[in-house]
Amino acid sequence: MGEDTFRILLVDLDEQKGDLIHFGDPTQALGGSGLGAELFAAYGRKDLPADDPEQPLIFAIGPLTAYFPLMSKVVLAFKSPYHQQYAESHAGGRLAMAMRFAGYDAMVIRGSARTPSCLIVGARRMEVRDVHYLWGQDVLATGKWLRKIYKGHSGHRSILRIGPAGEKQVAYASINVDTYRHFGRLGGGAIMGAKNLKGIIVIGDSNLDLSQGKEYRNLYKTIYRQITDSSAMRKYHDLGTPENMIPLNEMQAVPWRNMQTTHDDAAVQISGERFAEELLLRKTACAGCPVGCIHVGLLRENFASGYEYIYRQVSYDHEPIFAAGSMLGVTQAGDVLMLLEEMERQGLDVISAGVALAWATEALDRGHITELETLYPLKFGEAKGYQQAIRQLGGRANEFYHFLGQGTLATAKHYGGEDFACVLGQEMAGYATGEAFFVSQAYGLRHSHLDSAGYGFDQKAAGKNEWAAVEFFLEEERRRVQLTCMVSCLFARNVYTEEILQECLSSVGLKKMASNISRQAKQVQANRWRLKFECGYDPSQIAIPKRFKQVRNWKGPVDEAFMERLSKSYRLATAEVAKAGRFAATQSSESD
Repeated sequence: MGEDTFRILLVDLDEQKGDLIHFGDPTQALGGSGLGAELFAAYGRKDLPADDPEQPLIFAIGPLTAYFPLMSKVVLAFKSPYHQQYAESHAGGRLAMAMRFAGYDAMVIRGSARTPSCLIVGARRMEVRDVHYLWGQDVLATGKWLRKIYKGHSGHRSILRIGPAGEKQVAYASINVDTYRHFGRLGGGAIMGAKNLKGIIVIGDSNLDLSQGKEYRNLYKTIYRQITDSSAMRKYHDLGTPENMIPLNEMQAVPWRNMQTTHDDAAVQISGERFAEELLLRKTACAGCPVGCIHVGLLRENFASGYEYIYRQVSYDHEPIFAAGSMLGVTQAGDVLMLLEEMERQGLDVISAGVALAWATEALDRGHITELETLYPLKFGEAKGYQQAIRQLGGRANEFYHFLGQGTLATAKHYGGEDFACVLGQEMAGYATGEAFFVSQAYGLRHSHLDSAGYGFDQKAAGKNEWAAVEFFLEEERRRVQLTCMVSCLFARNVYTEEILQECLSSVGLKKMASNISRQAKQVQANRWRLKFECGYDPSQIAIPKRFKQVRNWKGPVDEAFMERLSKSYRLATAEVAKAGRFAATQSSESD
């Protein structure tokens, strides 16, 4: 990558052709989130539904990908089938490294394949291969077949695939990346399914020239030592994010049983410590990362005979444990792994699937629905019923599961039960820390707890000043956008400060970008908000359900008045940010 242009692979599935183009100004778009937004502005259709063949799937890496540790993520930019707005999802694995070694800063995939297909991309090849025989196969079986289809370059090869949920257009279908990582939230898997893409194989079959200067080598060693020798990343390597379960539970901040309560003594049974003691098999890492935060558990299931066992490897983190554990009242670690594996097979976003089934359980108990809809009895704590329900959800087996595949709130609007739908823009993440988190996820750009760390404000702020909270949200978002332009794992946000990022960019010859990064990250932030609003986002149509107003945690009951003031202030602030993006886009168009 140079400072003059990006190298983009444009894939036309209708024509089964690819074109290499030069696009944009790296000093302005930066990469990752910024590049994805600019490519969507150029190729996305705001007037068409998300599943229209003309809508692009955009995979973008950043200027530091493969050059420094933990610069290992890929940004997926697309129009979401969940809410028909501009969306982003991020994933690790080997994909970022494979794209860098294939020579592409981004891939833009448009059109629809004639039959269920696998797209194969490398530095010197592009092929759309018919794999109709894989349609209907689960994610794990599909992965085995795709590895047989292309056996070479295993260390520099990345395999993406979808399961039945993506084929059936579940609005929160995920894209599995190299088995243990995912583009999970907001339905990227459904867009792949709409394009008749069962899989994508990216082959890093070229070379990467590293900077030969001492500045780069010394800086790399310094960052590597900080990551591996200091305590900065130890949490993620040791117990991983599941170490959050016990302290959050003690703070009464873990959603249990569709957030009917925020504390349960059974938390110890699904804690990071319990998983490590009983089920942890190994740790692994994304390509280019020395931390090893991916914790893989060993799931052992016996056959009907009772004398033979089958062993499966299932990754886990705090969010999946919340979604398949506490939110469903499941308190046996092995049962949590069993449910996670079934969600994996179906190709479902774990968080959305778990929260949706938690709502369905309470709706069944309250009489809004019956077993005629759920097909199986759903009871908090009973994992076998959930395992069956996950299969029905992935296949959208009947009208009820068809609705549930559109999202929890859409289902609640049809059957009743909106008050206890745990939805904040999309199904909530696993933190019941208070007003700031609820508002930040409900009105945040990606409706993700990773947008602006509202849970952090809840835990650290002494008062209830809504404008202090909004300032925190916007600055934290800008800082994270800076990282997702590079594209860094957000676990490394305390390592890659703005000053360190500037040094990194300078050391690989991107000095102009380095001097411009702070201002341009703010502009990327504005551009993303502009796209969201232009795709129809109306924050006045979002309401925080009643269940979130009934929460109690270590600070006491939720302050409804503060939450309402904060919601209004944040809505106004994001509209102003989007307006700045529209002004910049107009100025750029006029100068062109």
